[in-house]
Amino acid sequence: MNLEKELQISKEAAVLAGKAIMEIYNSEDFGVEYKKDNSPLTLADKAANKVIVEMLKDNFPEYAILSEEEKDDLKRLENDFCFVVDPLDGTKEFIKRNGQFTVNIALSYKHKSVMGVIYVPVTQELYYGSKDKGSYLEKDGQVVKLRVNQENKAKNQLNVVMSNSHGCEEMENLIKKYELKNLVKAGSSLKGCMIAKGEADVYYRHNPTMEWDTAAMQCIVEEAGAIFMQMDDTPMLYNRTDCLNSKGFYIINKAENKL
Repeated sequence: MNLEKELQISKEAAVLAGKAIMEIYNSEDFGVEYKKDNSPLTLADKAANKVIVEMLKDNFPEYAILSEEEKDDLKRLENDFCFVVDPLDGTKEFIKRNGQFTVNIALSYKHKSVMGVIYVPVTQELYYGSKDKGSYLEKDGQVVKLRVNQENKAKNQLNVVMSNSHGCEEMENLIKKYELKNLVKAGSSLKGCMIAKGEADVYYRHNPTMEWDTAAMQCIVEEAGAIFMQMDDTPMLYNRTDCLNSKGFYIINKAENKL
């Protein structure tokens, strides 16, 4: 599958959306509102969404788009190709001004994530990957191929990445059970990026997420050699009627590190 154009346009869209986000990040007013589910929405979410959706529609009018900040059109279910977009992943981190937020753009084909782009506006790091073509990190004009950490470790020595804003009892139980000590908290899809580049070994997410939270990250980590599964060990699929990832998921750098 040749996704060169899809990948290139998505990378460009993510970077442009990142610039729009940073203009608002560096201003005094984020224009924070709250959606029906009580999650925050800022001017940056809206600005980034506009940039991305317009670019994708202009270049791929035949593809469906599922975006967190667009009204959902279920006609997308009839389309084999669907872009899955989170214009600003980590809005809570954005509001906290801690820099740990990303732009996520993925492409699903027949419900599988086949391309992913994650851009970190504050550090200008661009992570991307596509099916059978590997994953990469582009920063300051340099491109590095990503690979998970292959080192053999005892379970209690694993580097475990956790959510900044979404703690849970199940994770606390795993920490006690395996006596996990090397714990790092991070926001947004940065957690998956840390596994893809070998900085972390394990990420367990019990709390619900949405399709646009995981689609780009899944392709990038899988192409870097990681295992990404729902908590019941079934594959995560995309472009579904219900966008809620209700089963949770885990990412591990190798099978023996499953908790």
